[in-house]
Amino acid sequence: VQLQASGGGLVQAGESLRLSCAVSGRTVSSYAMGWFRQAPGKEREFVARVSWRAYKIDYSDSVMGRFTISRDNAKNTLELQMNSLKPEDTAVYYCAADDYNRRAYSSPKSYDVWGQGTQVTVSS
Repeated sequence: VQLQASGGGLVQAGESLRLSCAVSGRTVSSYAMGWFRQAPGKEREFVARVSWRAYKIDYSDSVMGRFTISRDNAKNTLELQMNSLKPEDTAVYYCAADDYNRRAYSSPKSYDVWGQGTQVTVSS
């Protein structure tokens, strides 16, 4: 299986972006899937996750109410709608797949496959 993230860019604070993660080799609905981000000099940080079959969706406190994670089964993609962006959202964003729907969903160690990342830059 391969993951390909896209949709990043440069925006001003308050604007929106939509990230997409194309899944090839398996259907997106067969995984728990998540988004992480990593800013320069910082550890990779959990952003959002949708469990297998979308029974449960979780967000980090920092993005709750602004970001929405979803799956498009027809396109076989994972999406992240990001609204009201802030300069502190600036990071490389990664999509990831968890083969086992692990409980420790906020840890990068719970994910088996990673996309290559897409840069999001929010200017003030």
